[in-house]
Amino acid sequence: MAKLFFRYAAMNAGKSTALLQVAHNYEERGHRVRIFTAKLDDRYGRGFVTSRLGPQREVEQFDADTDFIALMDADPGIACILIDEAQFLSKRQVQQLHEMAHLRNLPAICYGLRTDFQGELFPGSAALLALADEMDEMKTICDCGRKATMNMRVDADNRKVTEGAQVEIGGNARYRSVCGRCFRQG
Repeated sequence: MAKLFFRYAAMNAGKSTALLQVAHNYEERGHRVRIFTAKLDDRYGRGFVTSRLGPQREVEQFDADTDFIALMDADPGIACILIDEAQFLSKRQVQQLHEMAHLRNLPAICYGLRTDFQGELFPGSAALLALADEMDEMKTICDCGRKATMNMRVDADNRKVTEGAQVEIGGNARYRSVCGRCFRQG
């Protein structure tokens, strides 16, 4: 039976790299996958899953209007659906992925952040934490050497930012993966 998976971590843990590897594994065995990333993520150009290690792949994009059930109904024969930047999914979309896993036997593997720069759940992550059949925390480390579990937004002077919109796209110049203690100490 297929499952809905949520593989989450702080930034820089290798989520996109892992997604690209899973896609390769399916395709190497002759299976078709569909890969999606958030339309609003333009760090490496729109419509790409890009690993900081270098590998990049052009993929489909999702936004708030994406209907995953309709897309999969129109394309039978898919072995797996892979989602990067899954924190940007809506609750309805996570429910669709859960339905596809359980009623259509289509595994859905979602990769994303659990929390934002204030330690708050993203809506997509909250829905995935509630509905995922399996959850895996991918690990990375803080500058201090402890396990990083938080995403700290920083300004141009590398000072912690504590207010602002939940979503502000940015990479290493805008965010740091930190442990709980470094997150609190700022």
